[in-house]
Amino acid sequence: MIDRMPPLGPDSMTEEQRQAAHRLAAGPRGGVKGPFIALLRSPELMDRLQKVGEYLRFGSSLEPRISEFVMLVVAREWTQQFEWCVHTPLALKAGLKPETLQSLADGCRPSAMTVDEEIAYDCCDELFRTRGLSQASYGRAVERFGERGLVDLLGLVGYFTTVSMVLNVAHTPAEGGMPALRPFPL
Repeated sequence: MIDRMPPLGPDSMTEEQRQAAHRLAAGPRGGVKGPFIALLRSPELMDRLQKVGEYLRFGSSLEPRISEFVMLVVAREWTQQFEWCVHTPLALKAGLKPETLQSLADGCRPSAMTVDEEIAYDCCDELFRTRGLSQASYGRAVERFGERGLVDLLGLVGYFTTVSMVLNVAHTPAEGGMPALRPFPL
C-alpha cells in the first residue's frame, strides 16, 4: 500500500501546522510520528487529540499493563499495523505475557489472562459487539477499575479507534520488525 499521507516537509506546512508540530515534538512523544503525520493535515484536531492521547498514555488511572493491553485489543480489532508494532514491545515491558499477545494477534481470546486483563478484554469485546456494556460487565469493571478507571478504559478504546481509523485510511506504514497482523476474518 502507498502511504496516502506521508510526512509534510517544513516548506509545505502552514504556520498553524508548524506550530502544532512544534508543540507535539516538545511533549513526551518527541516528534510528529504515526497517526500525527496524517492528523497534522488538521492541526487543531491533532493538537486536541494528542492531548487526549497524552493523558491516556501517560496519565491514566489504569496501570500501564492494562492500558497497553487495551491499546492492542483495539489495534487487533482494526488490524492496525502501526499501533500493533509500537505497542507490543511496550506491552511486554509493562508485564503482558507473550502468549497473551500471540493469542490476541491470532484473533483469539487469550486464555492466560490475569483477572484485570480478562475484565478489560471482555469490556472491549462487548463494546465492539454491542456498542455498550451489560450491567454485569459494568459492575465487574467498576469493581476492578473504579468509575474513573472504566471511563479511562472507554477513553482508550475511543481514542485508539480514532487513531486506528486515521492510520488505516492514510495507509501509514508500520515501523520496526514486528510481524504484520493478518486481516480478519482469521
